[in-house]
Amino acid sequence: MVCFLSQIKGCSNHGKARRRSMTRGDVAVRILLILLLCFQVLSQSDGSTAPMEEKEKKALYSTIQGFVGDGWNGSELYPDPCGWASIQGVSCDLFDNGMWYITAVSIGPVADNSLECSENAAFSPSLFELSHLKRLVIFDCFSSPVNRTTDIPSQDWNKLSSSLETLEFRSNRGISGQIPPVLGQLVNLQSLILTQNSLSGEIPRELGNLARLKRLTLSYNQLSGRVPASLGENLGDLLIIDISSNSLTGPLPSSLGGLASLLKFDLSNNFLSGNLPLELCKLKKLTLLDLRNNNISGGLPPSLQGMISLQYMILCNNPLGGSMKQIDWKILKNLTHLDLSNTSLVGDIPSSIAESKKMRFIALDSNRLSGFVSVKLAAMSNLCALYLHGNNLTGELKFSEEFYERMGTRFSSWNNPNLCYRFEADNGTGEGPERVSKCRYGVKNFAHDLDLGNRAGREKTTHKCLDCIDSTGISASSSSSSIVGFLWIVTLFLMSFM
Repeated sequence: MVCFLSQIKGCSNHGKARRRSMTRGDVAVRILLILLLCFQVLSQSDGSTAPMEEKEKKALYSTIQGFVGDGWNGSELYPDPCGWASIQGVSCDLFDNGMWYITAVSIGPVADNSLECSENAAFSPSLFELSHLKRLVIFDCFSSPVNRTTDIPSQDWNKLSSSLETLEFRSNRGISGQIPPVLGQLVNLQSLILTQNSLSGEIPRELGNLARLKRLTLSYNQLSGRVPASLGENLGDLLIIDISSNSLTGPLPSSLGGLASLLKFDLSNNFLSGNLPLELCKLKKLTLLDLRNNNISGGLPPSLQGMISLQYMILCNNPLGGSMKQIDWKILKNLTHLDLSNTSLVGDIPSSIAESKKMRFIALDSNRLSGFVSVKLAAMSNLCALYLHGNNLTGELKFSEEFYERMGTRFSSWNNPNLCYRFEADNGTGEGPERVSKCRYGVKNFAHDLDLGNRAGREKTTHKCLDCIDSTGISASSSSSSIVGFLWIVTLFLMSFM
């Protein structure tokens, strides 16, 4: 604007001598030229045409060539990679010295014009010359573990220690070998995602040095060994830890209780053993605990009540044992999903579980639970699924027919030999839970008339009095009605001859 005003003033002073000889068109043209000149100056001042070091360009081109192949000529296709000739998946920032530097590189089939890897993709040493790189993502690049495998570089990551914040290798089945311990030198790293690769070996304890880490995902690999205790010692800012679907063994380290900021804890589908650490009670912010499909035993420690923010407790398919009464379930007031199926639980289903008002999903099937089923479970307003099959539950299910209709196949109680359901003959169709018998009242020990065909669409019953069934299965009122009907038939027959 200063440039524009000064030019206008100059034009005004200079034009006093030639005012009569200049047309209005000439003035308009000159003003337009001045405006274009000022726009160019302002454009230069905001950095849009700021220069880029030639060394930085060469490092970028060489890095991309390593992944996509030597046939890719970056200097001709993208002579100004941080300007008008930008590259899909490459981001730049302007730094205080007035120069552009590469801050993000993403390789893989994410968008239509994304950079895709060749069959001979490789990590170029030039990658580590991008000293301002903040984000590196390699997706579905090394995808053939049969023909050719590639290891993650084991050196030079320290050259990116002052800048790199996100490192992500996802869906690269051709990346094998171990996780390099040198990654522990990336002290500014906030997100480390190495998922769906073919990595093997133990998790390096050096990852515990990543004090600024917020997300650690190592799922769907072939990692083995124990969970390093170092992960719980220095990672106080960690929000997500996901090492599911590997081959980890041994007990969980008690140091994991030091992950005070943790929200998601997923070590499902491994071979972990031992007891649940008592120190897990310190995870006050945890919302998801997923340890399904392991070999964890020792029961449910009362310390789990300390996880007051917990929404998902998924411990199915573990030989936990013990009783559910070790936990006062109403304390876990934020719990919405509880899966304890196939965990060798014994004893009663505590009535306090019905006081978890937010509960939506309960799976207690395939255990050795006994006792009665509380009718309070049906009063849980948010409950969408309840699985109780495969236990030793006894007595009468006192849920309403409306409950069975609302839950449908999301309620199961079959394979409890001494469990039956109440049937009100004068109310509705009498449909109850699938493969559960109707209660036979007046007979000791709730002897049953097994009803394997009880499911939606069966013939509706018209009996009005099924609450007084005798040992033959025929009601007294039904027998009396038959006799009266027979007498009426005989009377009508005799009257026809009169």
